[in-house]
Amino acid sequence: MSQYAKTALVVDDSQTERLNLATILQNAGCMVLQAASGNDAYEAAQEHQPGVIFLDILMENGDGYQTCRQLKRNPVTAAIPVIMVSTKANPVDIQWASRLGACDYIVKPYTEQAILASLAKASAS
Repeated sequence: MSQYAKTALVVDDSQTERLNLATILQNAGCMVLQAASGNDAYEAAQEHQPGVIFLDILMENGDGYQTCRQLKRNPVTAAIPVIMVSTKANPVDIQWASRLGACDYIVKPYTEQAILASLAKASAS
């Protein structure tokens, strides 16, 4: 069994991005759930308790910042590592994500190595 064998929730309003990230995670041994909005992600996280969440920021129907804040305030989901994945590369955005409780931040376009390194970091926490 892979060292990354856990359930990952991939959240992005772009189906292409979800599929790309899901493929990387599945190849690493993860079972992958997907959501297209922050609100859907919040519900899925409560229901399925994934081992890690890869969360886009810019989405309709619940942006990533709002969703991260909700997840970290809910005792049921607070311990789930959240990794933000966004085109927003400004240090202020990265710092804000950290303040909201994200354990890591990946800037798009990302590499498979960046995703796996972040997954390993989340798995260790």
